[in-house]
Parts: sequence; structure tokens; C-alpha cells
Amino acid sequence: MQKDKIISNLNKVKENIKKAAAAADRDHTKVKLLAVSKNQKVEAIKILNEAGVKFFGENRVQELEEKNDKLMSDNIELDWHFIGHLQRNKVKYLMRMENCRMIESIDSLRLAKEVNKRAKKNERKIPVLIEINAAGDENKFGITPDRAEVFLRKIINLEYLEVEGLMTVLPYLTDTEKLRSYFKDMKKLFDQLSRDVTQLKELSMGMTNDYQIAVEEGATIVRVGTAIFGEREY
Repeated sequence: MQKDKIISNLNKVKENIKKAAAAADRDHTKVKLLAVSKNQKVEAIKILNEAGVKFFGENRVQELEEKNDKLMSDNIELDWHFIGHLQRNKVKYLMRMENCRMIESIDSLRLAKEVNKRAKKNERKIPVLIEINAAGDENKFGITPDRAEVFLRKIINLEYLEVEGLMTVLPYLTDTEKLRSYFKDMKKLFDQLSRDVTQLKELSMGMTNDYQIAVEEGATIVRVGTAIFGEREY
């Protein structure tokens, strides 16, 4: 994809975030844009980084490692979030990457304990989000909302985890009001857990087809890929 097109797409997404935040009387600077670079080429990532994009997200550990190695060889160090389903046997690779700044997809106690163990081994603490299956979609991973409080209480005392908030992946829906209801429920859950258990900071929700609604309903991180990069390169 041409550089001009990527930059144009980026500016459009930023403007949409700004408008959505304004509509909800929110400060748009409080919303982090996570560029999802899954199946996109390193050259496109470099263009966005040069344009000021700080945060990038990947769904697969191997792809993240390969891209990070290429970028680091060019003296480009990005802040990565891992946003896909994480297998326990892959955790060690992420924990070796100092610039993997967050794991957004903690969805089981066994995974949380493995991340804690590997973080300790690498003498670091790792910010994490709990993945919530807000829509009860059998094709998605995550903790059901009714189990979120018990789960949070179980993992907040793991010494090497910094539990910073919640994340959700919604199914693709054209019914915007249904999407909005799920995002509203996530914000209510976020507020309830912040009040009753521990103060949370991040609410990661919204992707290319619904990030504007997510911002209106309280997202602090939106994960946008196609709307910035265009269709996946491979």
C-alpha cells in the first residue's frame, strides 16, 4: 500500500476517535490507538511509526517475534501489545521481549500463573488485561462477565502481573445498537470491578468496524487494523 494512503487512513481514524470522544464529552487524548499489524508488512509498520504511532498489536507470537527482530535490526523499537489467544507454551517467548509491554488476553488462571512464572524468571513485571467474552460468543475466548470478579480477585495478587483492566473482542455485527449494549455492559463491569476490587485503568474494546461506538462508551484502547493498513497483505 502506498505511504500516502496509509497516512490518509491513519488521519481519518484519528479524526473519528476525536469526534466519537467529543460526542461522549470525553478527552480524545485519553484513548490509545493500537495499530493491529497482523498479516501486514514491516514496511507499513515503519510508515506508521514514522507518523507517530506508538503502539502496535499482534495476534500470533511467532509473527510478533519475526517482525520485532526485523525492526530491531533497523534500530526501531516499538511498544507491542499481544492481543491474540495465548498458549501457555508460547509465554516464554513474549517474556523475553522487553518491548512486549502488555498482554491483553489473559483468559484463564493457568495462563495467568504461567505468565507470572515467566515474568519472574525474566525479572520483570508485565501489565495484563483480562479478556472478557462480553457477547457469550462460543467462537471467542475470554472469561464470562459473571465470573470476572472472582477471576480478578484470584490474579491480582500474582506478584509479577500488573492487572490494568479488561479487554473484549465482539463478533462482527451490523446491529450497532447491539454492539453498543455490549460496550455499555463492559464499561459497567469495568466500573464495578474498579469500585469493588481494585482500580483499573484500561478498557480495550473496539476494532475497525466498531471502534467509534467503543470510544463513545468508554474505551481507553481501540485496536484498529484494516481501517489503517487496508486489507491484509498476506
